[in-house]
Amino acid sequence: MIRCALAPLALALLLACAPHALAQKRQAGHQFAVVGHSFANGGGERRLKQALADSADRDQAFVVVTGIKNAKEPCSDELYLERRDLLEQAERPLIAVPAASDWSDCRNSSGRPAAIERLARLRELLFAEPASLGLHKLPLVRLSSSAQFRSYAENAQWVVGKVLYATINLPADNNHYLAEAGRNSEFEDRLVANRFWLNRLFAQAKRRKLDAIVLFMEGDIKALSQESGLRALLTRSNPGQDGYAAPRKQLAALAGKYAGKVLLVDTAPLPAGAEPAIEWRDNLGHVSVGSSALEVRVTPGAPELFRLRPVDADTWKAPAARASVKNAR
Repeated sequence: MIRCALAPLALALLLACAPHALAQKRQAGHQFAVVGHSFANGGGERRLKQALADSADRDQAFVVVTGIKNAKEPCSDELYLERRDLLEQAERPLIAVPAASDWSDCRNSSGRPAAIERLARLRELLFAEPASLGLHKLPLVRLSSSAQFRSYAENAQWVVGKVLYATINLPADNNHYLAEAGRNSEFEDRLVANRFWLNRLFAQAKRRKLDAIVLFMEGDIKALSQESGLRALLTRSNPGQDGYAAPRKQLAALAGKYAGKVLLVDTAPLPAGAEPAIEWRDNLGHVSVGSSALEVRVTPGAPELFRLRPVDADTWKAPAARASVKNAR
């Protein structure tokens, strides 16, 4: 009788404590990893394999990888499949971001440009499913789920905690802008798709009252600006030649109307000896990873929502000095 009387009380206490425990878990946050362009600066498959192997023992919600080959490697289906199989072996959910070296300079057997065809093949092989790569899958929502943009499967989004994460295809070769007349259809069509994608991401984050948006891309959208730092996001430089002008202007406008933080993560090369660091201007932040690797700790409610831990992609160990956070206000 006593046990029967205590059982409802114990159940009530358990139910009362459950929301508190869940709130504590949410407050504890999460962390993710970014592996820069492993095939840049003379790097190769060995570096990517090591980074993926070492990250398996880390407590990461997901890993983002940019680029699957260097520009000198063949654009063959065989190589694409080999690298896809490598990414599928990752212990953590893995999200791939296409790099310019994966497709934009590809040529066919006749030596003619084959960028559009090779990008389409990459989409078939790496981005066909509504889930991440890796042994453990993470559900994704792809832009290709929209009937108007069926081709743009590389743009994907997912939510962890109160943060919206997304990839966007902005390659490092000036967004694959071509000066030659009549050859810019890929750039122009993708520009339309990316504009729709960014509007959709910010609308969703506002509707769900999320704390932040994190965008992963290859190209540094301020790279061609005459100004330094995030001032470039508010200006337009080299009109007619700057392939990032439109997304730069759109991002500045959308971030200005968003209550949360917006973090842009790209793989632009870092100066010799430099470590990745977030540079903030108001609620808009930017960090370049280069060919290195990075762990990011996300702590809701903390003064520093995103805390970086740079790591050596070859050893997955933190360097002696920690990355700093620059405030460009």
